[in-house]
Amino acid sequence: MKTDVAIVGVGQSPFYRKCGMAERELCFIAFQEAIKDINLRPEQIDASIVCSAPEYDKQRSPAAVIADYLGIIPAPSFNLETLCCSSSAGLRQAYSLIKSGLHQVVAVIGFQKMSELTSREAAERMVRGGDVQWESPFGLTMPAYFAMVASAHMAQYGTTPEQLAQVRVKSCIYGEINDKAVYRKRISVEDVLNSEMVTSPLKKFDCCANADGAAVIILASGEIARRVTDKPVWILGLGASTRSAALAGRLSFTNIPVAREASQAAYEMAGIGPEDIDVAEVHDCFTIAEIVAYEDCGFAKPGEGTRLIEEKQTYVGGRIPVNVDGGLLSKGHPIGATGASQIRTITRQLRGECGKTQVEGAKFGLIHNVGGPGLYCYVTILGRD
Repeated sequence: MKTDVAIVGVGQSPFYRKCGMAERELCFIAFQEAIKDINLRPEQIDASIVCSAPEYDKQRSPAAVIADYLGIIPAPSFNLETLCCSSSAGLRQAYSLIKSGLHQVVAVIGFQKMSELTSREAAERMVRGGDVQWESPFGLTMPAYFAMVASAHMAQYGTTPEQLAQVRVKSCIYGEINDKAVYRKRISVEDVLNSEMVTSPLKKFDCCANADGAAVIILASGEIARRVTDKPVWILGLGASTRSAALAGRLSFTNIPVAREASQAAYEMAGIGPEDIDVAEVHDCFTIAEIVAYEDCGFAKPGEGTRLIEEKQTYVGGRIPVNVDGGLLSKGHPIGATGASQIRTITRQLRGECGKTQVEGAKFGLIHNVGGPGLYCYVTILGRD
């Protein structure tokens, strides 16, 4: 295990609609949780990667500011950004730094404070993640991008608004239990269907919401991991893919090509297949995104993702539990923190620490994290001893 890489600590702040604190304070809350149960001091972390999308707050180049506040300087700190999957990209880079031998212990710190902007301003910043020359100037927003995916899926496979609504219903069942989620109230299919239209066919409750929050993942080489914790979670597979920012050349809108490519790469590296995954976190920025993720990750054939939600196969106790922490739809979506929050959930599942939402006997977990309208995707597969 000497050259293997493990996750030894995970932490997350509550996700808020409006936190009322500075970014560094958000990160400190998450960092405290990540380091509290491991035999490691902050000064023993020999590098940090700070992940967030720019233009949401006033602090430029936040890595040094946050590393200083957390007490992990003068170790080198880096900024990293790949839209909504920034901290999943951070995990991949931290893994590489450890495997190369340059560093032994690396903290990945994802955060976003989105409440300093109005909803209109935040929507405008988010759409800059698409092609700012050829698409976003014409009024495309993130809901509009995914409304095209929903419309295409409906046209080709007969997907219904009721099936989309069932994704949100599941999200709320588990979000109610998650004390770190923004939204902790159950809703019905009818509530979703009767909510305000955002971009047809997506309604208000088909969409996740902006949030403030932070999440931290601490990685270590295998040799150190065994010394600092008795519950290391091993990084088995890492897949990543990038596609054009412009959607005009996309051949199909019923799937997210980068997600299929990243999933295949992660499975190949881990030496397992989708049938081996016990629990998953997927990027449910919209209800349709979760259904498409079932298919892109190989949990269902194209067009059959709706069967998984209708049959409750993605609930705890089902064939492949997905987003049983409430997902983005209930937790909220603080862009830079989202991937690290997903990784935290799967790490805790593999440790057996999830209480009412625990998937019994979980050995392999998958994290699927998409950036923008499908520019990037990072898929991570974790396993326990």
